[in-house]
Amino acid sequence: MKLLVTGGAGFIGSNFILHMLEKYGGLRIICLDKLTYAADVSYLKKVWEKENFRFVKGDICDREAVYSLFAEEMPDAVVNFAAESHVDRSIGSPEIFLQTNVTGTSVLMDACLKYGTGRFHQISTDEVYGDLPADRPDLLFTEESPLRPSSPYSSSKAAADMLALAYFRTYGLPVTITRCSNNYGPFQHTEKLIPMVVSKCLSGEKIPVYGRGENVRDWIHVSDHCTAIEAVLSEGRTGQVYNVGGGCEMRNIDLVKMICSLTGRDESLIEFVPDRKGHDLRYGIDYSRLEKETGWHPRTDFAEGLKKTVEYYEKIL
Repeated sequence: MKLLVTGGAGFIGSNFILHMLEKYGGLRIICLDKLTYAADVSYLKKVWEKENFRFVKGDICDREAVYSLFAEEMPDAVVNFAAESHVDRSIGSPEIFLQTNVTGTSVLMDACLKYGTGRFHQISTDEVYGDLPADRPDLLFTEESPLRPSSPYSSSKAAADMLALAYFRTYGLPVTITRCSNNYGPFQHTEKLIPMVVSKCLSGEKIPVYGRGENVRDWIHVSDHCTAIEAVLSEGRTGQVYNVGGGCEMRNIDLVKMICSLTGRDESLIEFVPDRKGHDLRYGIDYSRLEKETGWHPRTDFAEGLKKTVEYYEKIL
């Protein structure tokens, strides 16, 4: 089987490639990545020399290059991780997010139709649902929750999701979508919350926290996200959306304090800053559909996973 993984030199994509090639000896993976600031081919060094791995530098918005690669490799399935994903950057430059996240997705799906690819899997985000009230822990996002994205980033991902489902209905393209909560683990760019806080702690710099740090996120280790995608690829129904969550909701301020403790830093480093525009208050994920249909559930204990993640960044920063 040939699997084309776009954005495979980024945080989640590289972890997914390493997981799949370690588990499936007969699998060939082609990694297509533009190598923007958030990607690094060193993440893939364990598989770089393998005969069943190929890296191609390219942009998913480049239709000619994408079609050429499809014609050469004829992939059986595509997993699309390629995306601009940082909310703050989307507020300043929304057009870049629309180009990559919407136009790029459409180019890939057109290629799938043209070359008979058997599955297109779209990596989405729980942010497409907007947010939930902090005082209603009983409320969770389900796959039927309305899409109410708050930022240009989440709006572009919601648009890509709608486009993918339209390709399923209109053209019969075998599409699946996963909407995952906040990931953490190795290879994540330091602009993201956990590695940013670890970096600030190690350097003794002030740790910026939006508002009063009351915003709540659901956290999942990247390895659990990878097995969820694997489960959907093997057992998921086409035309379906699957939520992926860690079952670990936490206020940002509590997470920051945990990292201060793990790094031996005083909480006096914490500095509250003006809140982000349109900042979502709370995310909560109901992943029962995925669990019922495939048996998947998150396995990584958050405290242990966070400890190992902090240790990883302490070694590389």
